[in-house]
Amino acid sequence: MKELDAKDRDILRILSKEARIPLKSLAARIGLSRSATTERIALLEKSGVIRGYRADIGQKTETNFIAAFLLLTLTRTPSINVLDQLARHQEVRRVSSISGQLDLIVEVEVPSIDGLNTLRDLIAAHQNVEDLTTLIVLRRDIDRSSLLDRAD
Repeated sequence: MKELDAKDRDILRILSKEARIPLKSLAARIGLSRSATTERIALLEKSGVIRGYRADIGQKTETNFIAAFLLLTLTRTPSINVLDQLARHQEVRRVSSISGQLDLIVEVEVPSIDGLNTLRDLIAAHQNVEDLTTLIVLRRDIDRSSLLDRAD
C-alpha cells in the first residue's frame, strides 16, 4: 500500500464520522471526481485500511469514564473472531496488533469499574484468548491527534 496522502486522510476522516455519506457528497467535499473518489476508496478497502462500515449507535452522555488498556495474548494469530467480538462492544475504542509476547492492545472506555470487569470477563472467556491483563489509565499526560489529523 502506498503512503496515505492528504486526500486519503480526508476520505478516512469523513467516512469515520459519516460512513453513509453519498459518494457524490464525499467527492465534492474532498475536491475529486466521483470516479477518482471511488477508485481511492476501493484501494483503501483492498489494502485493508478500510475494513468495514458500521453504525456506532449512542453517544457518551457523561464525561466521566474509565479508560483502560487490555493486553491480550491469543492462542493463535490471526484471530479474526476475536477482532469481530471486540468490534461488537462500543466501549472498545482502538485495537492494535503488536509484535512481541503480546498479540493485541485494546483501548477501552467504560462508565464504571463494574463495566470494565464485565467487558474484561466477556473478552477473557473467548476460546482464543489465552491471557488478558488490564491496565487502568490514571491520566493522559500527552494525547496527540491521530494519523488522520496529521499534516503532509
